[in-house]
Amino acid sequence: MSSFSRFTPLIGALPATVPFVGPEAIERARGLAVQARIGANENGFGPAPSVIEAMKSAAADSWKYSDPENYQLKQALAAHLGCSAENIAIGEGVDGLLGQIVRMVIEPGMPVVSSYGAYPTFNFHVAGHGGTLVTAPYRDDREDLDALMDTVIRENAPLVYFANPDNPMGSWNDAEKIVSFARGLPESCLMVLDEAYCETAPDGATPKLSALIDLPNIIRTRTFSKAYGLAGARVGYTISTPDNATAFDKIRNHFGMNRVGVAAALAALKDQEYLAEVIDKIKASRDRISAIARANGLEPLPSATNFVAIDCGRDGTHARAIVDGLMEHGVFIRMPGVAPLNRCIRISAGPEQDMALLEEALPKVLKGL
Repeated sequence: MSSFSRFTPLIGALPATVPFVGPEAIERARGLAVQARIGANENGFGPAPSVIEAMKSAAADSWKYSDPENYQLKQALAAHLGCSAENIAIGEGVDGLLGQIVRMVIEPGMPVVSSYGAYPTFNFHVAGHGGTLVTAPYRDDREDLDALMDTVIRENAPLVYFANPDNPMGSWNDAEKIVSFARGLPESCLMVLDEAYCETAPDGATPKLSALIDLPNIIRTRTFSKAYGLAGARVGYTISTPDNATAFDKIRNHFGMNRVGVAAALAALKDQEYLAEVIDKIKASRDRISAIARANGLEPLPSATNFVAIDCGRDGTHARAIVDGLMEHGVFIRMPGVAPLNRCIRISAGPEQDMALLEEALPKVLKGL
C-alpha cells in the first residue's frame, strides 16, 4: 500500500518510530509476560490512596470536557510552588509540552542542542519539526554544561535541552551551576530545563523558582508521572514567564487534558505526606538496586532519580544481553541507547517483590552470559 501523495517532504523523509519500546510491545513480540516492571522509570509504588479515590469520583464526569483553561490546576500549582498561576502552562505530560516548545521555536533546518544520549523523545520532536540536532558528549557519565554552552554559541542555536537530574544516567548538577549556565546563555537561545525528577533530587540540586523565573529564555518542565505515580494520567506543566506561558495557548490542544488526570493531580498536590513516604521508598529501593548490582560484580552509579544506572563493565552488546536475559525471567529493564553510556543498564525503583525477582534473576543471567 502506498501513502497519501501530499504529505509534506519532511513527513515523507521521516521514519515511523517510537522513541521507547514499551513492555507491552516486548510481551507481544517475545511471548513473555512482564512480572517486574522496573524499566520505564514509572513509580511502581503507585499514587496515593486519596488520589485513587479522587480519580474514581472524577470518572463519572468523564462525559464532560476538562476545563480548557486548566484554571483549578494552575491555581493549585501556583499555591504549591509559590509563584503566580500566570507562570504556569499545563500539558499532556512533559512529552507533549516538549513537542509544543520545539514547534514554537524551531523552523526546518534550525540547530537544536542537547547531550548525546539524552532523552530521546525530545530528539523525536526536533526531527518531527525539521530541526537539526547537534549534540555534546557526556563527560564522566554526566551532562557537560561547558560543552553544551560551547555548542550553543558555535551553532547560534535557538534551543537547548538540559535535564537535571538527568535521564538516562541519574546524575545531577548543583543549583548554582544550573543558574550560572542559564544566565550565561545568549538571550536568543531558549533553554528547556527538564526537571521531571526534581522531587527525588537531593537538597541543593533544584534552583529556586525566583532564581530563573524572570528569564524569558528559560522554560522549566515538570511532571506528575514520576514521584506522584501518575505516568498513565499524562499531566505535566511548565514554569516560565507569563508571556511564555501564554504562548502555549497559541498551539496547544485546549481539550487535551482529561478530567480524571486533572483530578488526580489536584489530589496528589494535597497529599504531600504520601509524597514524602514514596520518596523515602524510592531512596530505599535505589539502595536495594545498588546492593544487588554490587553483589553481582556490577557498579551502580550515583542517582538523584527514581532509577539507577549500573555500569556493566563492558559494552553495549553485553548490556543488551543482560536486558534481554532479564526479560526471559519476566524482569523488564532498559539501557541507554548510545556509547559509551550503553555499557550500562538502567533499573527503576520498585516494590520489594520486584526487587526480589531482580535479585533472583540477575545472577542467573550473568552466569548464562
